This record gives sequence, C-alpha cells and structure tokens, in this order.
Amino acid sequence: MTAAGPPALEAVDVTRSYPLDGVEVQALRGVSLTIAQGDYVAVVGPSGSGKSTLMHLLGALDKPTSGVLRVAGRDVAELGDDELAQVRNATIGFVFQAFQLLARTSAVDNVGMPLVYRGVRRSERRARAKAALERVGMAHRLDHTPNQLSGGEQQRVAIARALVGDPEVLLADEPTGNLDTKTGDDVMALLEDLNATGVAVVLVTHDLEVAARARRQIRVRDGLLE
Repeated sequence: MTAAGPPALEAVDVTRSYPLDGVEVQALRGVSLTIAQGDYVAVVGPSGSGKSTLMHLLGALDKPTSGVLRVAGRDVAELGDDELAQVRNATIGFVFQAFQLLARTSAVDNVGMPLVYRGVRRSERRARAKAALERVGMAHRLDHTPNQLSGGEQQRVAIARALVGDPEVLLADEPTGNLDTKTGDDVMALLEDLNATGVAVVLVTHDLEVAARARRQIRVRDGLLE
C-alpha cells in the first residue's frame, strides 16, 4: 500500500566513513535508495556489510559523509540537531532486537515515552499509549513491567512504543532475533498487519525466511547495494 506524496525516506549517492586507527573506513560507498510511503522492505547482508550503518542513516540517527539523505522530504544536512530530532520523532518509529524497554517502568509508560519529547501532557500520553497497546494486542498488560512479560510480549510493547507517535516508517532491527519461531511469526504477522494500514516497514534481518516475507529485499555488501 503506497500513498501520494514524497518518499518517506530517500538516500541519494550516500557515503559514510569513519576514522579507525588513523585510517578512514568506508562503511557505505555510494548508496541510493527510496522507501516509499507504505513500503515493506527487508535489508539483508553479512556482518560488516554496512547494513547497520544504512539503518542508522535511514533512521536519521546519523548524517552521511556525502550525498543527500531526506526524511519526509527534508534534507537532514539542512537540519540542526534539535530540528532533526523533532523530524525523527515525528516520522520514524524504532523497534530493536533487545527491546530497549525501561526495566522498572510499566508497559503503558514505556510506550508513552516518545511523547514526552513532544511535550504531550501525561493524561494524553497515557490514553495514546493505551490505544497503541490495544493495537498490538497488549491491552491486558498495561501496568506490567518488562520482567513480568515474555519476550514476545516485550517485543509487542516495543512495537507499540514505535507506533505511538503515528510514524510514517517503522525501522525494525532484527525484530525476531531474540524470539522463538512461533513468537517470531506472530511478531512478523503484526508488522505486516501494520504495514497494511499504510505504515512503511523496513527491517534488517539475517533470517532469509523473514526477509522473503517483504515485498522488496535490499542486499548490502561491502558498503554497496547489490
């Protein structure tokens, strides 16, 4: 499902290099890529291929060394740090392999955390967090902390947190990596249901069966797209 308008994410001849022991290491060597609104893409490649660097750039967690990177049509090079953080917060939701939930915080407050940075008042944060948890089938676990939840439940909470700000894009880094096969299938089905509502899904995975479920596969090797 795609919608009219600018691409959700766009990279044009993007490079990224890092200094390492006095040598410039090129993690990305000229990558061009468009993620349309409503897209469903898997990024695959061996360790050290550059796929994690690519995901950091697409998530606006980093800026390219050269080339153009646009988030929701805006060139990240033209944005200050605060403005970039605002664009990222409004456009992109992140789902991490290790869940990244606050250990002593309830599910509903974990999910509402991104709204804190938007200045949303507490009562509205809680209402929107509850709605996001309902969306992922976790309405019965609002006040449970992560140590009271299974791995699959924690991942659902993490997905709800990514969704609470109504992002255009969900970036998922190995979303099934810490889950058993059945739970991983359930999480993938959930991501696909969300994609069907118009949320673009971009996932990094080593699992070729998971990658095969996407509509597009992008293969990264030696800092280039194959």
